[in-house]
Amino acid sequence: MSRFNTPTPEQTAAVDHAILTRHSMRAYLPTPVPRKTLEDILRVASHAPSGTNTQPWQVHVLTGAAKQRLSERILAAYLDPVQNAAHQEEYAYYPREWRSPYIDRRRKVGWDLYGLLGIGKADKDRMQAQHGRNYVFFDAPVGLIFTIDRVMAQGSWLDYGMFLENIMVAARGRGLHTCPQAAFTQFHRVIADELQLSEQQMVVCGMALGFADPHAIENGLVTERAPVAEFARFLED
Repeated sequence: MSRFNTPTPEQTAAVDHAILTRHSMRAYLPTPVPRKTLEDILRVASHAPSGTNTQPWQVHVLTGAAKQRLSERILAAYLDPVQNAAHQEEYAYYPREWRSPYIDRRRKVGWDLYGLLGIGKADKDRMQAQHGRNYVFFDAPVGLIFTIDRVMAQGSWLDYGMFLENIMVAARGRGLHTCPQAAFTQFHRVIADELQLSEQQMVVCGMALGFADPHAIENGLVTERAPVAEFARFLED
């Protein structure tokens, strides 16, 4: 199909469906994902735009024992208060000072998730355990760790976001789900050691990928989106 052709209504609907049904899943079935499928997803995602075609993404695909080893090492550090305190993220994913509406949205998604799981505001142990599920990729059969060369600047991080979105949409087009995970950035030193990263590779984030568990109550969480009128200005005259 020529890239200049007008998409059919069916093609437009398929793209919209993949985008609109993408949301972070936090429980997965053990069903394996074929390597060919993973390669196809990454091949499609690599068509994301990047400034002067720099393509700054580097992907580490973990399955089986390799994924388990990384998860065990990170969990050990996460659950040890001394080790946990010694690990800090290399870059600020979230703002140091929160304000509305961002803090309100952040709090809502947190309490909505805990509400589904029956975790009370005073139940710190269960909160910690739920957060720790990040580090087993929510039991997904595939864990992805994304890195970028330290020489790359802010524009390349914008490009990286488009690449990550392409992965998630391409996965949905194949009946798979994902969960992008900034939680991994705290343990970048553990990741670098386990994956034998070079000093020039910086951890961007992780991502769980697989077939979502349709019976897991936490997968019922679908976050709200602000209406277009709230964030867009149309300037015509």
